[in-house]
Amino acid sequence: MSETSTSLLDCLREGTDDEAWQRLVTVYSPLIRNWLRRYSTAEHDADDLVQDVLTVVVRRMPEFERQPRVGAFRCWLRTITVNCLRDFWRAKRIRPRATGDSNFQQVLDQLADPDSGMSHLWDEEHDKLVTERLLELIKPHFNEKTWRAFKAVTIQEKTAEETATELGMTVNAVFIAKSRVLSRLRQEGRGLID
Repeated sequence: MSETSTSLLDCLREGTDDEAWQRLVTVYSPLIRNWLRRYSTAEHDADDLVQDVLTVVVRRMPEFERQPRVGAFRCWLRTITVNCLRDFWRAKRIRPRATGDSNFQQVLDQLADPDSGMSHLWDEEHDKLVTERLLELIKPHFNEKTWRAFKAVTIQEKTAEETATELGMTVNAVFIAKSRVLSRLRQEGRGLID
């Protein structure tokens, strides 16, 4: 990841960045694999389907336009995942059952419906997993004290005063550390997390 990183979506849209492809795989494979495995997809099939989904994302990225509505990329990715899963089961000519013996087609229909509880669950898991992965990707770009200050204030919800005392920093330095990390996270996640 370059020091003057643009968002992952921008890099993928340009289509010439191998590093962006690797970041896409790193950030999104766990989310997609989680959902595929949840619906009785064998491990080797899940790996193939993750690759299929990400290949479609990269191939169709020039068509994707960020829209003013919240979650446009998240919804687009969910739709691609559902369509790849439908194509996979259609090609296998089998009618799978989802966990809990629910009808698999109903599960896919719920995932395709942006207002369903299943879609809201996807959105929540998307934001959580993508944020975690992006934080892992940006962490090496900060010194340890900056990262610890950010983590203490934002994740552990400590006060800036408490964090400053623990880390031997000024309160202002704690706020600056938090601001720098959040700024980088926003830059990396622009369009991915709304």
